[in-house]
Parts: sequence; C-alpha cells; structure tokens
Amino acid sequence: MSLMRRPALLAATAVTALLGIYVALVAGRAVVLLRDDSLVAKALGALFLVLPVIAVWYLIAEWRLGMVVQRMATRLEAEGRLPLHDGERTPSGRLTEEAATDVYELARREVDLAPEDWVAWFHLAFAYEAVKDKAQARKALRYAADLFRSAR
Repeated sequence: MSLMRRPALLAATAVTALLGIYVALVAGRAVVLLRDDSLVAKALGALFLVLPVIAVWYLIAEWRLGMVVQRMATRLEAEGRLPLHDGERTPSGRLTEEAATDVYELARREVDLAPEDWVAWFHLAFAYEAVKDKAQARKALRYAADLFRSAR
C-alpha cells in the first residue's frame, strides 16, 4: 500500500518533521546560551536543553505506541476481530449516544471477564472513543499495547 493511502502515517511523519525542526532550533539556542559567559544565560541554556529531551522522549514513546497499535490492528484484521460497531448512527456517521453507550457497556463487560486480554482492552479503547472519552481511550489503548507486548 502506498504512503499516500495512509493519511495517519503521513500526518505523523509531518508532525515528526516539524518537531524535529523545533528540537533543532531549541537545542541550537540552548548551545548558544551555554557558551555565553553569564551564569543566567548558562542556566537558561541548561533549562532549554530539557525541552528537546522531553520532546524526543515523547516522540519515541508515541511512535512506539503507534507501531504496536498498528501491529495489533493488523492481527485483529487478519483474524476478522476488529472492533466494528453496529448500531444507529447520526447523519454524520457517528454512533448515536445510546448506541455508543451500548458498545461501551459490551466492551467493559469483555474487559471485566478477561482483564488480561489485550483484545478486550483494544476494543474498550475504541468503545471509549465512541462515547467521546478520548483520555480513557488513550489509557486503554496504552494498556492493550502493554499486554500485547508482554504476550509475545
């Protein structure tokens, strides 16, 4: 499949490139400040070096998660077990609140029955997304990825 058919990968690559430019600019300014004779400038330079370190750590963590989630999705797709939510939809194509709540309840029960099953947590993550709880969806997806990694 070509890169142009994967808009999420294209967007992630673009954001990574922009973050790379940001890291390079901030690190460059930090080095300039560290070379200054003033103690205040040196302290600011040292603090400025923290920002690129945090940015690179976050970038690596997000790419790592994205690759694991893609592997999980590919495996579930091959097995025919991707979370496909049936139910009443709004004109824009999203599940109605009632349908989304039903999907969430079902996924929550799956996790309660099998708390160490990465597939159940993967489905719960998308159920959280359906009920518009993005923070919990992210946590569930991270937990599913941790379970997936430990299961291999």
